[in-house]
Amino acid sequence: MNITVTGRNVDVTPALKKYAEDKIGKFGKYLHNITEATVTFSIQKHFHKVDLLIRANGTVLQAEGVTEELYASIDDAYAKLEKQARRLKDKKASRRKSDAGKDKGKMEAGAAVFAEEADEAPEDVIITRQDYEMKPMPPEEAAMQLDMDPRDFLVFTNSETGLFSVIYKRRDGNYGLIEPVVK
Repeated sequence: MNITVTGRNVDVTPALKKYAEDKIGKFGKYLHNITEATVTFSIQKHFHKVDLLIRANGTVLQAEGVTEELYASIDDAYAKLEKQARRLKDKKASRRKSDAGKDKGKMEAGAAVFAEEADEAPEDVIITRQDYEMKPMPPEEAAMQLDMDPRDFLVFTNSETGLFSVIYKRRDGNYGLIEPVVK
């Protein structure tokens, strides 16, 4: 597991780094194969902000904690991330139980990994570039992944149709699904 701890306008002390790494290490009971974890500390006016990002098994979990104390911010972000991880683990477990009698090769659980990378556009046409590692998943799994992601949309391969699809958050709180029509 690669843990990156950075500070913006904050000196990251060894004790602070160890505390954050210990908190990240506790996610092993919820998520297996954690490939990357990022902890970012920053100060905004009188508040301390901590951003936690964990990538595991193609799943991205992200949370932020904002309090008046740095250690409390870590605990706040950890609690939010733990809730997301627990919910993800429970949904995958219930999915496995419901799929026990079905053809297991038919569906493969997965999620999209977002890697955001800023590119300089020579003619101001492309502002940012996002690379997606897409794994087949049903729309329900994509909606669950979108709940845990700060973005408003998710591009995925629909395991039911085998085609690329886009699920997005609507303003009314529901989800929209865009699927291509093959003629």
